[in-house]
Amino acid sequence: MHQSVSKFFFLSLLSAITLWADAHIFVYHRFGDGRYPSTNTTKSELIKEFKYFKNHNYKVVPLETLVNAIKQKKMIPGNWVVLTIDDNFKSFYENGLEIFKKYHYPFSLFVYIKATQKHYPDYLSWKQLNEIKKYGALEFHSYAHGHLTLMSQREIEADFKKGMQLFEKHLHLKPKYFSYPYGEFTPRVKSIVKSFGFEAIINQNIGAVSKDSDIFDLDRSALVGKTNLPYLLKLRTLKATWIEPKVLPKDKILKVIKVKTNSTISKGSIYISEYGWENVTIKNGLFDLRVNKALTLERNRVIVKIGNKISTKLLIKDLYGTR
Repeated sequence: MHQSVSKFFFLSLLSAITLWADAHIFVYHRFGDGRYPSTNTTKSELIKEFKYFKNHNYKVVPLETLVNAIKQKKMIPGNWVVLTIDDNFKSFYENGLEIFKKYHYPFSLFVYIKATQKHYPDYLSWKQLNEIKKYGALEFHSYAHGHLTLMSQREIEADFKKGMQLFEKHLHLKPKYFSYPYGEFTPRVKSIVKSFGFEAIINQNIGAVSKDSDIFDLDRSALVGKTNLPYLLKLRTLKATWIEPKVLPKDKILKVIKVKTNSTISKGSIYISEYGWENVTIKNGLFDLRVNKALTLERNRVIVKIGNKISTKLLIKDLYGTR
């Protein structure tokens, strides 16, 4: 009897550990459009991914459900998945929507307003967007899809005001959430975007989402081109405080990586754009490394990782930011 109780307790504990983990937000762009393989998801790949979710007991929930759980500091079920789509390409309406409807999977489509307003040929019309909103949520992706880090506060505000006015006029909705064009942002840009009252802001940094995630900096992994979905679903959030770097160094030389975590593990790894992964030693949960690497890209990512837990910092030029 005692052995049975112990076994039951162990299985219950194991189940709780498995259930309460981190959720994952994914982003798609084009569907069944072979002209752009780096941002395209074929119909067969999409069906394969949806079958994986279904067969492995993942629950696809609306973005709103996840955001509300974080607001309330609730434990996040590890089988939650949120699906988002950027850029309102026509290929979603023609090739993707039918598959989402077949699986009854909710989604949030982030609308690039100018492309629809100006009738760009690869983009959805207002009529099509109004039809799509019957099946999923429509959210804001800026008016002109500019590089926000190269725009002044006045330019960003003018873009957003124009875009949101058209959004509300044609879709009869007020957007709750925002995703950055190109996934590009800095602390300055984040502050400006927050001032528009969005309930959450989505980035495009690989990772996961926990109850402690910053609701205005939610990690989102791309499911475009060739992806390793099982690997992405195993990733967890590394609770980390970035001491250095916080912004792109003025001389574009990354001298030091200093990140504090609450981990007791002594082995980890770091990733720097163009340089790849490197195994490192951690002391008392602290990544403290002299790297002296030149950052030649306009957009750089630095990632620290312990086991399957990761934390990402985007380093990008901010034309109007301070350093």
